Amino acid sequence: MTSVKEQAAISRLLSFLQEWDNAGKVARSHILNTFIETNQGKTAPELEQEFSQGASLFLVRLTSWLRLTYMTGWCLDKLLKSIGIFLSAVSSNRYLIEFLEVGGILTLLEILGLEKIKEEDKKESIRLLQVIANSGRKYKELICESYGVRSIAEFLAKSKSEESQEEVQILLDSLVHGNPKYQNQVYKGLIALLSCASPKAQQLSLQTLRTAQSIIGTTHPSIVDCVLKVLRTMHLEVQYEAIELIKDLVSYDVCQALLKGLVALLIPSVKETSKLQHKILNDPAVLQLTANLPVFLQQAAAAKAIGPNSRPRVLARSNTSIAEEMLHLRVVHSLMAAMGNTDHSNSQRQASLTLEYFVQIFPVVEEHVRPSMGEELYALFRSNAGDLYMKIDSIQADILAANKVNVSKALSTSGISYNSMNLGPRDENQLTYTTYFQKENSEGKE
Repeated sequence: MTSVKEQAAISRLLSFLQEWDNAGKVARSHILNTFIETNQGKTAPELEQEFSQGASLFLVRLTSWLRLTYMTGWCLDKLLKSIGIFLSAVSSNRYLIEFLEVGGILTLLEILGLEKIKEEDKKESIRLLQVIANSGRKYKELICESYGVRSIAEFLAKSKSEESQEEVQILLDSLVHGNPKYQNQVYKGLIALLSCASPKAQQLSLQTLRTAQSIIGTTHPSIVDCVLKVLRTMHLEVQYEAIELIKDLVSYDVCQALLKGLVALLIPSVKETSKLQHKILNDPAVLQLTANLPVFLQQAAAAKAIGPNSRPRVLARSNTSIAEEMLHLRVVHSLMAAMGNTDHSNSQRQASLTLEYFVQIFPVVEEHVRPSMGEELYALFRSNAGDLYMKIDSIQADILAANKVNVSKALSTSGISYNSMNLGPRDENQLTYTTYFQKENSEGKE
């Protein structure tokens, strides 16, 4: 037999639930406001005490109203925050199961894809997914099994709010930890995001990829091309994260492909440079945009990734094996060619600084670079490599672009073996690239 106090509490609960059931949209909005203000941060036992052991009766009403109205977006932020009070409460496992049983995860994921829904509401949906993911491995698996990675990644790529994107990063980071069944799915989703148009999404994806890579331990074959393409960005914060990921990747099985790709970027393809020439001939206004041409941004970033800024983690680890591998890839020849690119001063500067490092570390490089440059140009280079691009004339730029330096041949005859890579022919592309810049410089002199 219940006491008078218990009967009074039950009566209040039934009265509250009846008020909710009979209320319209405006009245329900006020009820939610009061609920959020008075119950934020409460534990599950405290919520049960507040609702006379009937908190689940209110939660089921909230989830039912969510499923009925989420497509309209009306009062969605308050509704999601109210549900969040239940899900994030200490000892709230029962509430979490009740929410999932009525399709809560699918509803939250669908909210992310609706165009009419406000960004703030979508951010609240992401926060609820964070709470669910942080509740344990089986809940992370449920999100992934509901095609969650795809929905979350698409939202990250399309979102215009940096705050929302940062919340998504937290969620993806949670999904890649303690989720062995689906961690590869998250990893592939992060790689796919590298090609999106949002610089912030690219930056956050690169940061999370570094964590994911260390957890998974193996690499996906597509990661090399994807991360190298990101180097075309004009956003320095994205470029920085890409270079940091490259530093990590040299420790994995894609090291050879990565180094070959970086060296190849130092001499842009004929197709790319001919596009630039065609635009300049037809539209003089394009001249002012040359400095931001993606292929030259990529060239400068590749030189930077190879060079002294990366020295502690890439080239000069406990030994110089990585640097030696790049010498066999004719990195010296490619760096000198990039130094002759008068269309992009940052390419010249970064390539010059990186070449200076190779000259300092390997005497054989100096033996080849010095006669190729000539004494005057070499003296300018050694006096201040970073400022060389401001001091050279068109003839000296031609000398750099047309260089024939081949340190790899000297290394082979000196006994330094190099059998770990299969190098493909690149002479035709290099020759055409050199000819193009010689032509540009000769036209400038006329």
